[in-house]
Amino acid sequence: MSRSKKILLVVAVLLALVGAARLNSQSYAAEDKFLVGWIYIGHVGDAGWTYAHDLGRQYVEQQLPWVESIYVEAVPETSDAERMMTELARKGCKIIFATSFGYMDYVQNVARRFPNVLFEHCSGFKTADNAATYFGRIYEPRYLSGIVAGSMTKSNVIGYVAAFPIPEVVRGINAFTLGVRSVNPNAKVKVVWTNTWYDPATEKEAAKAALDAGADVIAQHQDTPAPMQAAAERGKLGVSYNSVMTQFAPDTIVTGPIWNWGPYYVERIKAAKEGTWKTGDYWGGMADGIVDLAPFGPMVPENVKKLVEAKKADIVAGKFHPFTGPINDNTGKLRVPEGTIMTDAELLSFDWFVEGVEGTLPN
Repeated sequence: MSRSKKILLVVAVLLALVGAARLNSQSYAAEDKFLVGWIYIGHVGDAGWTYAHDLGRQYVEQQLPWVESIYVEAVPETSDAERMMTELARKGCKIIFATSFGYMDYVQNVARRFPNVLFEHCSGFKTADNAATYFGRIYEPRYLSGIVAGSMTKSNVIGYVAAFPIPEVVRGINAFTLGVRSVNPNAKVKVVWTNTWYDPATEKEAAKAALDAGADVIAQHQDTPAPMQAAAERGKLGVSYNSVMTQFAPDTIVTGPIWNWGPYYVERIKAAKEGTWKTGDYWGGMADGIVDLAPFGPMVPENVKKLVEAKKADIVAGKFHPFTGPINDNTGKLRVPEGTIMTDAELLSFDWFVEGVEGTLPN
């Protein structure tokens, strides 16, 4: 063999070895990725609940480069949820976040079949050795947003477009109303039920019904900005929810309670990776940063901003709890004695309205 042929052979062998090393490195990198799954009730572009969760997922990818995330959107609260979680577990997800209340029993079913996979269910109350629950005390910023609404209404009628008559939604209505009445005892909060989480047309019509009934501020527990857009079309004000929705109605939205899921997701995924994850019921508040208040709109007066910021500081410091008695229900009956703070168990099973709410709870 000639000298030149020997050189070419050596080069070819070296190139082959380098290529093999590169392939092994890529293969290892892929295997080294920590697979995490999310299932969403809505679309990531809903500007609301699902969008806020997906911002948290994106935050995870920014903070934890060793994570590979998978999400499935628009998964109904039916056996489809169980099927999708099963698929994510089979794909190799180490931890799965199920982000809607109605997924609860399906989470439990899949967790039993995949004991080596960790599950986190948002807003539920059922746990297992490998399944935890998590939520935020969104009632804290809801109370603060009520202060803004109560300070700025002129008609003393505030419309509240509500999703379903479950404790989570009732708790939000009540916290908001307590905030409203803390600055404006004459104001009423008129509830309009939609029995939807994501239906822009229905939610917009519900807001219009409240506006027709005299409301000049619209609040919402919905996943779309449709109620805010209805208020904007009438030249009224709005309190949004889930995420910063200002771009959809910049001259309307005064503020709104918002979610910040990212830090919680990072903490739990790191614990799963490090083997320190434990089941439990997490319910964090503004002190943890999982919930907050959206920036004030330009129409909010400085004195109102200062009032809200002072009350926020008290909540964060543990000096004030929105559900501190005396609290009457909307029939005038004393429900929480003076100086008493409602327990978490009571808050999680709310089935009555506070004084100032106009509306009834469907069975």
